[in-house]
Amino acid sequence: MGVFEDGGKVSESELWADVRSVQAAYRRGNNFQSMRVKLESVDAIATLKDALDADPRINVDVVTERDFYSSQSRQMTGIIEGIGYPLTFVMAIGAIFGALNTMYASISARGREIATLRAIGFRPPAILVSVIIESGVLSLFGGLLGGGLAWLFLNGYTVSTLNSASFSQVVFDFAVTADLIMQGLIAAVFIGLVGGLFPAIRAVRIPVATALREL
Repeated sequence: MGVFEDGGKVSESELWADVRSVQAAYRRGNNFQSMRVKLESVDAIATLKDALDADPRINVDVVTERDFYSSQSRQMTGIIEGIGYPLTFVMAIGAIFGALNTMYASISARGREIATLRAIGFRPPAILVSVIIESGVLSLFGGLLGGGLAWLFLNGYTVSTLNSASFSQVVFDFAVTADLIMQGLIAAVFIGLVGGLFPAIRAVRIPVATALREL
């Protein structure tokens, strides 16, 4: 027994023992469930597969390590995606309503300012675009803040589950990559633009005299 490293986290989470002792303990005879083979190059896997398929004494499936562990986690991945995407959609709708409330409040508080701009000659399309851009910029800063906090607290964070009946374990290693942050920023800007559209329309549709009189 001892501690070893293989440069990754796959084999380092396993317990290794003498194969004959394990076969005898579990009454497996001379059978092997899986065998790990190190090849000289990635292209050699095709040669190995052809050689094993040509041998009638061996019944084996040849797959890469990545594909093997991907198949092992496919069911859990499907469950997570089946829950995660609808939840993300619901949260996005809530964020749009949050942006709507924020921008409606902002427009109401600055009604005199917007009415003054229209009175001195600013066209409604210009005001409409400026309000939408403002909403998008605010959402962008919110996305940057959220992405920064996620990277700071969740990047590299590892959690695991344990099934007490089968002692099987699923490990989640969170990785907040640049691609994920970029996707989050795009979603944040989109939410901000949608959330600022209707308040912007309201800002340019209120008559100037009415807006100045109400304030």
